[in-house]
Amino acid sequence: MLVCRRAASAISAGSGRWAGCLRGRRLSMAKSKFEYVRDFEADDTCLPNCWIVVRLDGRNFHRFSEQHEFKKPNDDRALHLMTKCAQTVMQELEDIAIAYGQSDEYSFVFKKKSRWFKRRASKFMTHVVSQFASSYVFYWKDYFKDQQLMYPPGFDGRIVLYPSNQNLKDYLSWRQADCHINNLYNTVFWMLVQRSGLTPVQAQDRLQGTLAGDKNEILFSEFNINYNNEPLMYRKGTVLIWQKTNEVVTKKIKLPKEAEEKEVEVTRTRTKVVPLHCDIIGDQFWEEYPEILAEDS
Repeated sequence: MLVCRRAASAISAGSGRWAGCLRGRRLSMAKSKFEYVRDFEADDTCLPNCWIVVRLDGRNFHRFSEQHEFKKPNDDRALHLMTKCAQTVMQELEDIAIAYGQSDEYSFVFKKKSRWFKRRASKFMTHVVSQFASSYVFYWKDYFKDQQLMYPPGFDGRIVLYPSNQNLKDYLSWRQADCHINNLYNTVFWMLVQRSGLTPVQAQDRLQGTLAGDKNEILFSEFNINYNNEPLMYRKGTVLIWQKTNEVVTKKIKLPKEAEEKEVEVTRTRTKVVPLHCDIIGDQFWEEYPEILAEDS
């Protein structure tokens, strides 16, 4: 013990010299003849001043939805679960300005000036996809209470950069237009199968070459369905934005001259991820939420 104390005292007295030696030793240990393999890593830094969009899709979700008995043409449980996972991603990665989802896909838009992960594309994509996939498994039981998860789902991702605000708006408009086209087709297709008794092949043949007006006419004349009255979540998809909301909580406080604590309601303002089901192709949405595209947002 005496020797140890003396050694400690000596180190303390020459701490600067010892620290320098230790640093030098760590640096020499960090270097090795194998370190050259780092040179094989590709530079995947995203261009500056561009919107970074990470879009993920369910892998082989046609089979997944059949095995887990999703309702056709739309399953509210599955759509709400996707949105819950997307909200979790946004709460973990706060540099996401807006997200848009439909069916088994979600697009996450990172701010133009984001410096997260040093703008490395692989980091953006892997963080988003892994967080989303793990959330899907974690929250499954909250939405599919009577349906056991039979096997883990898979998601793939891609990254696209958009240099201008108009490019980004056009991208999101494209995804929402895709939502409308797919949902209209699926709505008619499954009505023909479920209510007219056609086989999937017969329903596909019936719809081949039809336009949007033709599909609307089939829904209205044969099934008394006005497509415009279908839920917005099906027709428009889901938009996720950051919004300030007032939250009322109960708090125990001790008032002056009071012997016991008293419960009082306190209103707090919090910024939360809020889902919207609205049109984003026109100008109204962007005029209502200008902060999304703001340079300093």
